[in-house]
Amino acid sequence: MKVEIWSDIACPYCYLGKRKFENALNKFENREEVEVIWHSFQLDPAVSFEADRTMIQYLIDYKGYDPEDVKEMTAGIVASSVREGLEMNFDRVKPANTLDAHRLLHLALQNGLQDEAEERLFKAYFTEGVNIQDRSTLTRLGEEIGLQKEQLTKLLESDQYLDEVKHDFHEARQIGVRGVPFFLIDTKYTVSGAQDSNYFLKALTQAWSEKI
Repeated sequence: MKVEIWSDIACPYCYLGKRKFENALNKFENREEVEVIWHSFQLDPAVSFEADRTMIQYLIDYKGYDPEDVKEMTAGIVASSVREGLEMNFDRVKPANTLDAHRLLHLALQNGLQDEAEERLFKAYFTEGVNIQDRSTLTRLGEEIGLQKEQLTKLLESDQYLDEVKHDFHEARQIGVRGVPFFLIDTKYTVSGAQDSNYFLKALTQAWSEKI
């Protein structure tokens, strides 16, 4: 059974959703029969890294959010992340364009390392506060999960996998994805958002029951 997930590295709910889905998958008795594929999505294709701008400043100054609303929202996400064993440091997060990171994820998919790449990029962005738009940083992160430097150099010095990323964007529009994370289970069941693990488990169980 295939589970396809649209997400953006710059989306905190996607990081939370990944962990909650994994917790559900670990409890699913047929988990060895589940193939997980990550698809690309960009919340803000126009954003670009600025060294002195944090995520909080970005939400207030560029998105027009009320400062108190931002404070409440980020505090809620941090509390949820702690419960899931994650660490999110919004005072360190630096908004950046994720296009090259998504291309790296497609390279990782071809090398059987996509989930590892997704996890490493999320941690780098939300926990460590690194610039994931920087190509030397992406090279380092890719090498850490087992990709070869030559592969990464070829990727980042070209448009490799750009068509695949754009195809993900197009497919998201075609099936009506308006926000992420978005989960498509066995091509017919959908789950939107970082739902509770039990919700994911029920969806997996229902989809599996209709296959047999």
